[in-house]
Amino acid sequence: MEAGVETQKGRDAHLHLDVSVEESAPWRGVLALLEKLRPQWKPADIKLKFFTDGITNLLMGCSVDGGPGGPGGPGDTVLVRVYGRQTELYVDRDRERQTLQTLHAHGCGPQLYCSFRNGICYQFVRGAALDDNLLRQPAIYRLIANEMARLHSIPPRNGSPAQPVLWEKVSEYLHLVQTAEGETPTPQGAPPGVPGLHLLRNEVETLKKHLAPIASPTVLCHNDLLTKNIIYNQAEGSVRFIDYEYADYNYQAYDIGNHFNEFAGVENMDYSLYPGVELQRDWLTAYLQSYKQMQGLAAAVSNEEVQQLYVKVCKFSLVSHLQWGLWALLQARYSTIDFDFLRYARARFNYYFKKKDEYFAMKLLD
Repeated sequence: MEAGVETQKGRDAHLHLDVSVEESAPWRGVLALLEKLRPQWKPADIKLKFFTDGITNLLMGCSVDGGPGGPGGPGDTVLVRVYGRQTELYVDRDRERQTLQTLHAHGCGPQLYCSFRNGICYQFVRGAALDDNLLRQPAIYRLIANEMARLHSIPPRNGSPAQPVLWEKVSEYLHLVQTAEGETPTPQGAPPGVPGLHLLRNEVETLKKHLAPIASPTVLCHNDLLTKNIIYNQAEGSVRFIDYEYADYNYQAYDIGNHFNEFAGVENMDYSLYPGVELQRDWLTAYLQSYKQMQGLAAAVSNEEVQQLYVKVCKFSLVSHLQWGLWALLQARYSTIDFDFLRYARARFNYYFKKKDEYFAMKLLD
């Protein structure tokens, strides 16, 4: 491990440190990073906190007590994220860094401090991660709707129309699952309770055909807005989003539908917590009001506009189940994190098939 320094050139200009952080013994690597990022910190004073909510990467917070104000002072925390095993197969790390820089420039994301061989360091967002109860409170979920509208209003970096990443990603996951099965085939095929790859591929094609005629704007999306990725600052009365690992340009209705799916939770999924129609319509009204204002339009929202978006969100939410179910199959193969990924995959696929006919039958207004 060498603590060399390299500044990346071009549009993705940022500090890159030639450091590796070992997942099983991170201290040495973390110290090498902080020697460059916070040289005023004394190693003996540095505190390391492990965050356990994530199921993709290893995340640590580094801080010290006392010291001067500002960066490196009291309350300053540097987040160190060590990429999960084999996640480079389905996460474009260059694009992730570019997106983080764009988000920070528009006040929607944390500052990227540096990248290193197997991860990144970035700013800690103050506040508390939401819980299931707060997520359902009108004053809170309207803040979330407003913040998502702000994110969705960020223009493309190069000024040209962006392309949605959805189907490219789903196709990539299908290919990776097929490749993984070929590397270590199991005699019984798909794990018990998990649909076979042929059936999943057919479902993806069916969804593509069903959603093709439905117009949904392509916007900059979070694409992974689960409860723990929303930070509530009670003192400021604000919410901020974190963990933009999967952020990219995508369908507006997908990002919202994916967020509604996350009401069910991750560790112990419970789809009785899926938001009811009344909550969804109120959420969508707040979202549309903010989104229209940010487009320079009048904020008035009609019932017809809310209904149209509601139907689109329901339909696009189906893709979220297939995508994250496939993701979980990959994680089950490669991840070293202690989480029952196969159970998670079964839950996502089961709810997809439960809601498919109902959502396919929904009609948009003429």
